[in-house]
Amino acid sequence: MSSQVLVEAPGVHRVEAHTPRQPGPGEALVAVHAAGICGSDREVYQGNRPEGYVRYPLTPGHEWSGTVTSVGAGVPGSLVGRKVVGEGFRNCQVCERCHAGETTLCSAGYEETGFTQPGAMATTLTLPARLLHVLPDDADLTAAALLEPAACIAAAALKASAQPGERVAVVGTGTLGMFAVQFLKAVSPAELLVVGTRNDREALSRRFGASDFRLKDQELPDDFDVVIETAGSASAARTAAALLRRGGRLVLTGIPAPGADGLDPTDLVVRQLEVHTVFGAPPEAWSHTVRVFGAGLLDPLPLVTHELPLTEFPQAIELVGAGDPKVGKVLLRP
Repeated sequence: MSSQVLVEAPGVHRVEAHTPRQPGPGEALVAVHAAGICGSDREVYQGNRPEGYVRYPLTPGHEWSGTVTSVGAGVPGSLVGRKVVGEGFRNCQVCERCHAGETTLCSAGYEETGFTQPGAMATTLTLPARLLHVLPDDADLTAAALLEPAACIAAAALKASAQPGERVAVVGTGTLGMFAVQFLKAVSPAELLVVGTRNDREALSRRFGASDFRLKDQELPDDFDVVIETAGSASAARTAAALLRRGGRLVLTGIPAPGADGLDPTDLVVRQLEVHTVFGAPPEAWSHTVRVFGAGLLDPLPLVTHELPLTEFPQAIELVGAGDPKVGKVLLRP
């Protein structure tokens, strides 16, 4: 039977029957294989997502993988049967930012799958086919369900523009941090340092390519070329900046609480640091992710620790927020 999670209002949800919406012109219907849960889904359920970035009632789910089952008018029939992932931002395609390929900066207003539009915590998902990225036929769809967070980090890796032989570092050891390690490892750095808050992430960091692992309160170097921050705290941003040589490149991806004490502008200017930020993933980052995944350079599966049915949505949300070191990525399986 087809089913979906519906969050009617903060803290109120039900699992109900799902009726697939047949694809209109330019759309595709996808049979969902798995949907990942992240902190922003927890915000949706708890009601503390920023105003304008959620619309109730809502079926959440912005991280997903699946198989195209049918397409609407104007969409190539060759898509049917293909394994896919898809971009979340429903960009307008006609504003100046969209024309520049910066679709996450679309000036027509915010619309995103799983936040303002029906998401993937359902048996099927109908969306514009232009947002789909086709995977290799032999792709593991459970692993591919993690390609949305990976794409956000791919955007950071592209902005960091690390060159072979450079010294690179990652601050943060969650799902995003582990993806950052893999993307940076793929460019053959001379050194790859991971800085975290817990020793239990060292083995995984090294498995993904880290050459060194340190805790944030240990003695840290100050001569790295590139640092990607993924932890989402103001202190992590400061730690990341302090790791850099003069003229080094910093990419911030985490979102601390509003009003947090940030970086020291004097330090940024005097040391001539290059600072980039990432929120979401433009098409270029998605293409990069799918290519790196298809080449076998990205291994999301070790990050998955729980797979639950849709009916266990509240338990899944609970797991994601529990702060238990044993909880990695949680997937819902329709």
